[in-house]
This record gives sequence, C-alpha cells and structure tokens, in this order.
Amino acid sequence: MSGSAPFLLGCNGRGVQLSSLERPVQLEELPIREQFRLVNQAGVFDYFDRLPLRSQLPEYLEAIDEFDLPVHTCSWFYRLGDPADEALLLDNLKVCREVGAKVHNIMTFTHHSDGHVLTDTEIVDHYLAVYDAGMKLGVEPSFELHVNMWTEDFLRVEKLARKVQDHGVPFNFTLDYSHVNFKINNPKELDRSGVREAVARGELILDPFEPGSLCERWLELNIVKWTQLRSVAPNQPRNLWHHNEDGQFARGIQYPMIKPAPGEWHSPWNAYLLEPSKEAIRKVLRYHVTHPESPLRFITTEMINLPDYGLGARYNLFEQNVAAAKFIRRAWEETLALHAAGLLSPPFEDHTHP
Repeated sequence: MSGSAPFLLGCNGRGVQLSSLERPVQLEELPIREQFRLVNQAGVFDYFDRLPLRSQLPEYLEAIDEFDLPVHTCSWFYRLGDPADEALLLDNLKVCREVGAKVHNIMTFTHHSDGHVLTDTEIVDHYLAVYDAGMKLGVEPSFELHVNMWTEDFLRVEKLARKVQDHGVPFNFTLDYSHVNFKINNPKELDRSGVREAVARGELILDPFEPGSLCERWLELNIVKWTQLRSVAPNQPRNLWHHNEDGQFARGIQYPMIKPAPGEWHSPWNAYLLEPSKEAIRKVLRYHVTHPESPLRFITTEMINLPDYGLGARYNLFEQNVAAAKFIRRAWEETLALHAAGLLSPPFEDHTHP
C-alpha cells in the first residue's frame, strides 16, 4: 500500500464471500480462517472488522496471529429495556477487549422493549452508561447512523450529540452515509426518517455534493470516529432477489461498486450513481486532513450479505469490498495532494473547480 494514513482501513467480515453466478451471496459464511486469509491476501486492508461470538474467540485469536491481521473494530445491535440485550452489550465490550478491538460500534433500535420510541433522555443515559463501561475496559463506544435505529431519525443526531457533549463526554459517531444517500428522492424512505417536508422546503440537504449537507453538518460537529463505505444509489431499486417474511422485497441499501457482469445483479447499473457514496468519503477525508482535532481513526468497507444489502446477488461480494478499499486509498492520496498544494481550505472544500 502506498503512503500511510492516520486512520486504519478494515473489511467487514460479512463481506468476505467469493460469490458468483453459480453461488449467489448467502447468509452462510466461509470459515473464519479463510475470511482472514482472503482479507490479508487482498493487500489493501489494515485489519479485519467483526465481533466474534464468545465461542469463536479462540479461532479469531489464532487467525489474528497467523495472518498478522488485527481486529480493531466490532459492531452489534441492541434493544433497550431487554435484560438479555443489556447483558449482551456488557459482555460484548469484554469480547472486544479480549479480541483486541479499540471501538465497539453500537446500533440501538428506535423502540424500547415495551414498544415506545426511545426518549432523548434514554438515549443520552444509554450512551453515557456504555461510555463509562467501555472506557473501563479500554473500548470506546461509537453510535452508528443506521436504518431501524434511533439514528434513522436524522434530526436527532446533532441534538443528542450535543446533549452528550454537555456532560463533558465526547460523542463518538459512526458515519455510514449510505443510510442517507439511498433515501435521496425516495418519498417513502424520507418519511421513515421524518424529513420529507424539511427536504422539500430546502431546510435539510441530503446530497453530499451540496454545501451544508447533513454529511458536512455531522463532520463539523467533530464527532466522526469511524466511517463506513457501502456504495448505494439515490432512490435505488429494492433487493429484488430477496423477499422478507411479509412478502415485500428487502430494502435496497447496497449498489455494486464495480459494474456487474450480465446476470450478476437484478437491475441496470450506472457508474455515475456511485458518486454520492464516493463524495461522502471524500468529504470525510477532506475534513480529516484539514482538521488536526478530527477524531477519525477507522474506515471500513461494508458491502455485506444481509437481506437489505447484498443477499442473493450474483457478483463477487469480496471483490466489491476490495474495489471500495482501493477507491478509499486513491481518494486519500488525492486528498493529501490537494492539501499539500494548498487547494483545500475550511470548510474542507476542493477549490480546484468552481
């Protein structure tokens, strides 16, 4: 890998599948050792991103040693009010420490176990409690922008980040802007985030190319600890190769990073539709290089196998992650060159074009 970056680049283990026309993307995964081997062999990743089950820890530790490929980040989802989930969260923080991870990415469902939508106070108290528990173990929490979680209500993020900061505690945010980009020009999805009217009035800007976008606003809060790249297209098709239990097609939150061959994907593909995904990453990198105080430490590629994402696709899923990683490496080199030439200035814009 050329150059060195003040962040580490990882691959989500759910994306390590050599899928094909004959063997579509599936939930069944390769053996752990084989996943580590492929990520190491690709030569573009610094680490493996995955939370092992406690029973898998010995296999993970053996693979980490064999391939000299650490695990720095881990993710899981939780429902507040569920005693089993609350106990799992505390144990997963310990698993993170035992596998060597520095950050635990947390996705917290919008609804409490009793059915009510989480209040601001519940979310802030949840963050502060997890922060205290994690920091005692040397594992920082980071709350992710994600569908089906409280962060899908985009307007809550800035407000609650500031409430946490008011307690003298940093708010760590995992920015996966795919969960914004795929909603662009999709009225139903905008309604699910409660922002359709605000977007229509021009009060809220989702497009990362536009000044004042949500991407910029969140970066300027200086909260982005971890960024994820899953390419999506604005208002893209649903996953036409997977039906949920209700008979509806799964949500479409993954668009191939490289052009699929005939039969590998269910819909037409256009390279230009990747640009919002790429621009969100460029924005992150430009902010990072122009702000010494930036908390960014990790970037992961997130082309994965779950129903709302790549399940059933016939393209090579791991190849898509490698392509995403190569794009991030190129974008970082370009960002460094622009910065060295004095062509980036606050608020981290590229001034080579009008």
